[in-house]
Amino acid sequence: MNLPDQPPKQGARSLDPHLRRYAARTAGMTASEIRALFAVASRPEVVSLAGGMPHLAALPLDSLSAEVGDLIATEGLVALQYGSAHGVPELREQICEVMALEGIKAHPDDVVVTVGSQMGLDMVTRIFCDPGDVVLAEGPSYVGALGSFAAYQAQVVHVAMDADGLVPENLREAIAAVGRAGRRIKFLYTIPNFHNPAGVTLAVQRRAEVLEICRAHGILVVEDNPYGLLGFDGVTYPALRSTDPDNVVYLGSFSKTFAAGLRVGWVLAPHAVREKLVLAAESATLCPPTLNQMIVSRYLATQDWKGQIKTYREAYRERRDAAISALEQHMPLGSTWNKPSGGFYVWITVPEGIDTKAMLPRAVTQRVAYASGTGFYADGLGSRQLRISYCYPTPERIREGVRRLANVIKDEVELHETFGPTPPNRAVESRSSGGPQTPSPDTA
Repeated sequence: MNLPDQPPKQGARSLDPHLRRYAARTAGMTASEIRALFAVASRPEVVSLAGGMPHLAALPLDSLSAEVGDLIATEGLVALQYGSAHGVPELREQICEVMALEGIKAHPDDVVVTVGSQMGLDMVTRIFCDPGDVVLAEGPSYVGALGSFAAYQAQVVHVAMDADGLVPENLREAIAAVGRAGRRIKFLYTIPNFHNPAGVTLAVQRRAEVLEICRAHGILVVEDNPYGLLGFDGVTYPALRSTDPDNVVYLGSFSKTFAAGLRVGWVLAPHAVREKLVLAAESATLCPPTLNQMIVSRYLATQDWKGQIKTYREAYRERRDAAISALEQHMPLGSTWNKPSGGFYVWITVPEGIDTKAMLPRAVTQRVAYASGTGFYADGLGSRQLRISYCYPTPERIREGVRRLANVIKDEVELHETFGPTPPNRAVESRSSGGPQTPSPDTA
C-alpha cells in the first residue's frame, strides 16, 4: 500500500524527503553486498577476490581496435543509429551458432538481444511475476537475480544443492511445501554450469529429472548460463534448453566469453514469450546499443572466437589451480571448499562460529576482499560461507590474497576460542525474505 505524501512528524529526521512518494515495490530495491564492496576492493593495495571480472588482458586488443575503427568508418551511420528492440539480425543468427555448441537448436527470431543477461533476468521476472509469487532458486544463488526478484516483490524459496548441483528430491520437497502454503510458483531459476557462487555443475543425469519435475508441476525453467563454455576439461555440457525448448527460457551473455563492458546478452524464449520480451525491452531501453551489438557481431565474424574461449579457459584454469593450492596450504582446520571444473568461483565454508559478513571489515583492513555468503541467500543464511573469485587477479596475487584471507580466518578462530562466537548480525536476522540487503540511506 502506498503511504500518503505527508511530511515527517515534528522532531523526526528524514534522510530522504521523497521517501513517502516511492512505490511499495522499492522496498525490495537495496544495494547488494557485492556492489558495496567495490569502493574498497578497487584500492590497489587490496587483493580483491570479490568481484567476477573477466581477464580482459587475454583479448587481442590490437586487432579488435582495428576492427572497431573500420566498423565506425564503414557502417557508422547504422552502428550509431537507433535500432530494434529485438536486436541486430546478424548478431541473432550468430548467437544461434554459439548456442549450438551446447546442443541448442534455435531460430534467430526467438532470440532477443539484451543489455547484458541482467536485463534479461529483469524482463523475465517483470513479465512473469506478480507481487507475492514464488521463484525457486538454488541456495545459494546469484545475487543479481535475487535483487531482480526482490525488486518485483517475488518471494524466493531456495532449493539446496550438493556437489552435483541442484538435488531433484529437494526440488520436489520445495514444490510440495510451497503448494501446502497455498502459494504460486512461477519459475525455477537455475545456473546449471559452474554455478555462481557455488562453483558446482548440475550432473548430466539429473538434468532430465529436474526438467521433468518442473514440467509435471507446470513450472517454467529459467536457465542462466554465462559460464557454460568455460569448462576447464574442455567438456561443454548440454543446455537444459536443448532438451526442453518449450519450457525453458535461456539466458546467455558475452560478458564472460568476450567483453563485459559491452553489456551484450540475450534471451532465447518460446515464441509466444519472445513477443512479450520484445515489448518489455522496448519499454525499458527502446533499443539496446546498436554499436555494441555490431562490435560483438564483427568480433564473431572476423576473430577466432572459439580459440579465444580456449585461451580464457587456460587462463582461468591456471588461476583456479593457484586458488586451490593456496587454500590447501593456508586455510585452517574446519574450512572446506569445492574445486570447480569451470567458471570463476570457489565457495568456502569457514570453521564453526565465524560470521563471514561480520569478518569482512577486518579482512579489508588486512587488504583482502571477498563476498560474504549472506549476500547469496534471500533468507539470511550463508553466514559461514564466502565466495572468492579467481578470474581477475594474477596467480601470484591470488596466492597472496588467499594467504591474507587465511590469516584473517585464523585470527577469527582464535577470537572465537577465547571469547565465544561472533555476535549475530542483527541486520541479517531482521531482513525480510525479499532479497539480499545492506543498509541504505532510507534505513540509516
